[in-house]
Amino acid sequence: MNNLFFIIFMVFVVVMLTLDLTVFHKKDHVVSVKEAALQTVMWVGLAMGFAALLWFHAEWVHGHPLSDFASLEELNAYRHETASQFLAGYFLEESLSIDNIFVMIMIFVSFGVKREYYHRVLFWGIFGAIVLRFIFIFALGALVTKFSWLLAVFGAVLIYSGVKMFRPQGDEQIDTANHPVVKFASKHFPVSKESFGHDFFHRNDAGKVLLTPLFIVLLVIEFSDIIFAVDSIPAVFSVTTDPVIVYTSNIFAIMGLRSLFFLLSDIADRFWLLHYGLGALLCFIGVKMIGGEFFGWHIDTLASLAVILGILVVSVVFSMLIKKPAKQ
Repeated sequence: MNNLFFIIFMVFVVVMLTLDLTVFHKKDHVVSVKEAALQTVMWVGLAMGFAALLWFHAEWVHGHPLSDFASLEELNAYRHETASQFLAGYFLEESLSIDNIFVMIMIFVSFGVKREYYHRVLFWGIFGAIVLRFIFIFALGALVTKFSWLLAVFGAVLIYSGVKMFRPQGDEQIDTANHPVVKFASKHFPVSKESFGHDFFHRNDAGKVLLTPLFIVLLVIEFSDIIFAVDSIPAVFSVTTDPVIVYTSNIFAIMGLRSLFFLLSDIADRFWLLHYGLGALLCFIGVKMIGGEFFGWHIDTLASLAVILGILVVSVVFSMLIKKPAKQ
């Protein structure tokens, strides 16, 4: 890994997050669909710009000198493959993130969070995810490099998760009082029963610092992202085992997740077939990982990208064409 390249990337991430918090969302407000759409376009545009950078200069990622490549054709092949791997990882993570949006909506509704505070909770949730995924991805990358058979294990987990998504869905609700995160926080930390605006902490009259209910929601969001990452990150490793490409594609996807949340939150129920499409996608990735490890199957990166986008598009289109069955 080229340390300078990675440092520049992380500085870019910090700058964008700082601008988001201090300029674009300086005050708590309900994010409109128009605002969310513009921000979604911006984040997707930045991801495509990064893919273009890889297309022309992928050797910068690991600091490869041009002398490492026997010919210009070999160099261009490396660049284009790396860019394709980034795009496949990005769209795979973004597609699976949509299912996480349904969970986030359920969390906010169950805990009765005001809509103007959604962005603040999601912002710090994304910030935590950036740190946790760095640890998870690079640790997993090291393990996969040493024990390649782990990819087959994760493939089996993905197939299991994908099959579960085909089961009939009921009206899932969160028991806020008995949620494991809520019970753990209440047992080990002082928690206020009263909310204090958008504050995560509150100092009472006795000078004791208390966790507010909004901070508990943030912990639940982080917990759900960890559960989600158990499926999504190994799935991206099916595209590439380069942890830098896995991490950068993940970061671009989850940084755009907030705007995508606000864009889809009011119409998420219309895409009722997407859940099943994502189940099929997880099964495809799982079979690909197992087949690659035990049977030497190789599915081209561009072919994988086509399957990912194809499943996503078909699920969305058929969700709009076919009316959701009435609940019994």
